[in-house]
Amino acid sequence: MDILKTGNLAVRFLTEISALLALGYWGFQIEKGLAVKLVLGIGIPLLAAVIWGTFGSPAAPYPLEGMIRLLLEFILLGSAVLALWFSGHSVLAFVFGFVIIINKLFMYAWGQ
Repeated sequence: MDILKTGNLAVRFLTEISALLALGYWGFQIEKGLAVKLVLGIGIPLLAAVIWGTFGSPAAPYPLEGMIRLLLEFILLGSAVLALWFSGHSVLAFVFGFVIIINKLFMYAWGQ
């Protein structure tokens, strides 16, 4: 059982990294000038990482708890799903969202 729990935490970490990549990909797919692409493609994932690191990560200096933390997760990870969707990868967005939900259910069930 410990292997499954560790695997679930690894999946969680990979979803967080994938969310940053999806946000960056979306930013660079915007059909605007290079400056806008750079701001969105680098700035949005950087902002998400700072917010997550400050309030959501296990080592966050100001950790949120309960429904507020769940809302933060929903906004950050959900925005990555939307980023994939609006980048034209609807199937990938659906799969990514499904993995996030299943992972969260296991985290809740195992108290992670």
